[in-house]
Amino acid sequence: MVPPRLNVVMSSEADDETIEEDDADGARAPAARPLPSNVTALPSADRREKLRVLEALLFAAAEPIDERRLAEHIKDGSEVGALLEELKGLYAGRGINLVKVAGKWAFRTAEDLAYLLERHAVEERRLSKAALETLAIIAYHQPVTRAEIEEVRGVSISTGTLDVLMAVGWIRPRGRRRAPGKPITYGTTEAFLNHFSLDGVKDLPGLAELKGAGLLDSTLPPEFTMPEATDVAALLPDELPLDAGDDEAAPELDLELPNADEADTSEGSKG
Repeated sequence: MVPPRLNVVMSSEADDETIEEDDADGARAPAARPLPSNVTALPSADRREKLRVLEALLFAAAEPIDERRLAEHIKDGSEVGALLEELKGLYAGRGINLVKVAGKWAFRTAEDLAYLLERHAVEERRLSKAALETLAIIAYHQPVTRAEIEEVRGVSISTGTLDVLMAVGWIRPRGRRRAPGKPITYGTTEAFLNHFSLDGVKDLPGLAELKGAGLLDSTLPPEFTMPEATDVAALLPDELPLDAGDDEAAPELDLELPNADEADTSEGSKG
């Protein structure tokens, strides 16, 4: 019986390369190759369990959750931020992504697949052009009064426009301006950030982005600038609380009035 012949297949130079390290006895032992850039290393068992807990909580939540609440459900709450960033990386490029909105975390459909869900969306109300312009002015100029909105738009706005935006839950009365009449100041809400998937108003598109999206005229004057959007929860120095009384806005007057004795003496001398 003729024994079978064994064929030796030579590997390529790339496959032939072996990374070796010295072990404790001085011998050369093969070391692990670095993972390709498109492969994610599996976390340890304990870390993997923490990721599963966070994943389950976020998946079942009806609204975004902040890191403080999530930290209550894992052993070492101090590393919840790093765990969330790791989970975000694991979901990058998938059909759903982990995103941070209004300082909280939530799973959202990938932006490039939003068209798949359009047939299931129910549009209850379409905002008018005036409402959209008003919303944009409030978002970029907040805190802002109705008169200031009208100054930016160049036309007056109806009370109904502000009512619609407040009914949707995207704007709120912040306080009152320290000015005659104490007009109400308006600002955006957490629901506004949540709807537009923004972590904060600082993430609103800038001038270059708006031009690139075709939302601004490319022939704007060279001196045209946009305000830097800020969202301060606390009232600013030029704002009063909504329930401020008339006395809180009145300036203090230092009037020198004569006392009763001086007034009597003055009247006696006249008589």
